[in-house]
Amino acid sequence: MLCVAFPYAYGQNSCEAPAVVTGPGLYSVAGPINGSAATLICADNGPVEEFPAAAEWYAYTPSQDFTVTITTNITQNNPRVDTRIHVYTGACGTLACHAGDDDSGLDFSSSVTFNVVANTTYIVAFDNKWSSNAFTFQLIENAVIVPIPPPVSFTAQTISTVLNSHYNSCAVDMNNDSRDDLVGVDVNNIRINYQNPDGTFTVRDYPTTTANFMPEWSMAAGDYNKDGYNDLLYGSGTGLTFMKSNSSGSAYTEDSPGQYIFCQRTNFVDINNDGNLDAFSCHDVKPNVYYINDGTGHFTYYQSGITPGAYNLGVLMTGGNYASLWSDFDNDGDSDLFISKCSGPPCELHRNDGNGVFTDISAIAQINVTPIQSWSSAVADFDNDGDMDILVGANGGSGNKFFRNNLDKANNVEEAFSDITIGSGWDLDITNNRDYIAYDFDNDGFVDVMGGGNKIMYNRGNNTFAHANYPGMNLGPIGDFNNDGFLDIQNGNKIYKSQGNSNKWITINLHGIQSNSNGIGARVEIYGEWGKQIRDVRSGDGFEFMSSLNVHFGIGAATAIDKVVVRWPSGTVDTVLNPSPNQNLNVREGDFLLAVNNATATTFSIYPNPANDMLHIQSGQSVTFKSASIFDISGREIQDKELLTQSVDVKSLPAGSYILVLKDQQGNQFSQKFLKK
Repeated sequence: MLCVAFPYAYGQNSCEAPAVVTGPGLYSVAGPINGSAATLICADNGPVEEFPAAAEWYAYTPSQDFTVTITTNITQNNPRVDTRIHVYTGACGTLACHAGDDDSGLDFSSSVTFNVVANTTYIVAFDNKWSSNAFTFQLIENAVIVPIPPPVSFTAQTISTVLNSHYNSCAVDMNNDSRDDLVGVDVNNIRINYQNPDGTFTVRDYPTTTANFMPEWSMAAGDYNKDGYNDLLYGSGTGLTFMKSNSSGSAYTEDSPGQYIFCQRTNFVDINNDGNLDAFSCHDVKPNVYYINDGTGHFTYYQSGITPGAYNLGVLMTGGNYASLWSDFDNDGDSDLFISKCSGPPCELHRNDGNGVFTDISAIAQINVTPIQSWSSAVADFDNDGDMDILVGANGGSGNKFFRNNLDKANNVEEAFSDITIGSGWDLDITNNRDYIAYDFDNDGFVDVMGGGNKIMYNRGNNTFAHANYPGMNLGPIGDFNNDGFLDIQNGNKIYKSQGNSNKWITINLHGIQSNSNGIGARVEIYGEWGKQIRDVRSGDGFEFMSSLNVHFGIGAATAIDKVVVRWPSGTVDTVLNPSPNQNLNVREGDFLLAVNNATATTFSIYPNPANDMLHIQSGQSVTFKSASIFDISGREIQDKELLTQSVDVKSLPAGSYILVLKDQQGNQFSQKFLKK
């Protein structure tokens, strides 16, 4: 990277005669900003384009291909100036947006990173939407990182029936057929494009009373009144609106509670684990807020640290809470809370200790690094070691942070996360974005990340990532929009359909009974020759979008799955043995308690039964067993060990009924029930 200082460079009053930016360095913009206005807005400023009165114009022509950063988030601006930047290609009069930024730096300064092509002129405009004061900007040139060939390709398809609205940010199953639908909203309407079995869509409008608050920042979905149809939660800069379905999914009732919330990310989550979905919202300028569901679909408002009896879910009065992500970081069966922070305080990790107690373990986990500028994070088991890791996404100059979870799995005791950013590929990614989401896009069994820069960062399986470029394809809600087992992406009225590859997959569709209807907060595990993969069911990932509630796994070239285990928030455990790959598997809570129906006396016998200390195995035919698992009668796995002898030690088990599951060398599984004295 080359950075040198340049003397004052004055912007010009029009696009036709811009000041020349000759290369990397510092450029001082002499106020006031008073040139001709920019009439094409490239910076993200919410749902409404607001045209400024004036701008200052620059032209930059790189000598070779670079990844370029233009930023006002630098110490030369002390204090920072509230700037907004637009980057164009093309000729004046026919400009096209190439990049832009409004508030990703400290104190509303700007920072934008984009790729440039040698000998192509880029027009840069700083407008006076927020300030006309003088400031300095820095241009940085970095070598372009060579992308990998895309493991999967995507084809854009325009869906003409998508609502003509900014708020097309939700893709979930809305009619209980296990297929992801497209949901768009307006102030008086919900439009659903229902996915048909052949991959086409059928559109239906549901008029509503006026929504007081629109989802300017985020949307969440979940069945909070347990009628079998998903409800919606809108998050705006001033409050929340609930849209509740009726018992047939044929109408929606609007409810805007009215509390002032500078909302960012919204979630549906069962905070108190009573089987009913509650609503959570990050609050940008105050402590976070949530609404507790009383089981009849009515909510009580709480603000963390303010309302008597409220949980500790982020109490800093300075706020800066941008994205909330609920996941089980300590593998104890309940959902913990991770909060991405922007422009000030460090990120937070709140451990759910049960019984309404949440403990801030940010310092213990050592994820509370500064400086940090993040609007959202991606959480997944990126290394397939059985616990959730964290990628803190960059929306400013502090860069990405990649943390590996070092959970002591024998005791589910938190250890400090390891910062493994250096060498992971995330240290070389200098693009910024407000949304980061984690999915296995190429079905190779490792979770990838989509963020900024029209690319996907593909997981190479060793805690390293490499990017593949997808020009013109931006982030949006994720779902399988043609039911082929590969994940697709919605951008407004377009869906980018994955063309897939030869890798296999399985999708699990959950139907809660004692737990919430969607199984939000459930841990889903699959086992096979790859070892183990895990997913947590969440309503609301990243910053803005609501993606599929179906649980998707890729399994690469594997041809068999040993078992699928669903650990419900209620504590129920369903186990499906030997499901076929390449299918949508429906799991209803309690329907797959581990059954004893696949062993015969000629396969194996066990003795003594009841057992006290040791359980001995007698093979009835030429079968060699390689592992033995023990489950309690509810289906919860108690023990899983390699079988070195023909005996299993059971003396530490409490008295009761259990199921022994043996796996042979070919992966076949056989089970029998036994009693422990």
